[in-house]
Amino acid sequence: MSRNKSEAILRVIDANLNRLREALRVIEEYFRFINLNKDISIDLKQLRHSLEVIENNFDQKALLSSRDTQTDPFAGKNREEELNRTGETDIVKASFKRAQEAARVLEEYTKITQHQTMSEKAKIIRFMLYTIEKKVMENMFDG
Repeated sequence: MSRNKSEAILRVIDANLNRLREALRVIEEYFRFINLNKDISIDLKQLRHSLEVIENNFDQKALLSSRDTQTDPFAGKNREEELNRTGETDIVKASFKRAQEAARVLEEYTKITQHQTMSEKAKIIRFMLYTIEKKVMENMFDG
């Protein structure tokens, strides 16, 4: 893989590690401060911290240097659907989807790096998110 291609792949990985971490934090804050569910808060915090396993397999300096927000055509812009939240349920639901999508991107792009085993870690995170989402969203819709 060429250096530019390698940097582009690292950029994708860096962006999605950040996206996944941020989405998990948004969900975690809901269950910590609004829903007051200690168990789910702890599960989400542990899941967020589990990203370190993936991140630590990559050179931190290389990940950071691959970051380029100035050439990102979507940096600093909100899509219309992002502005149409009607309550906490919308925020949590959107954050679960964002987290799942980021985990899937990590799952796929780590396959074409020297750290292919991280694909399985990302897949585990994605399926854990599906399980937690089902559990909490059923309760949110029932409550």
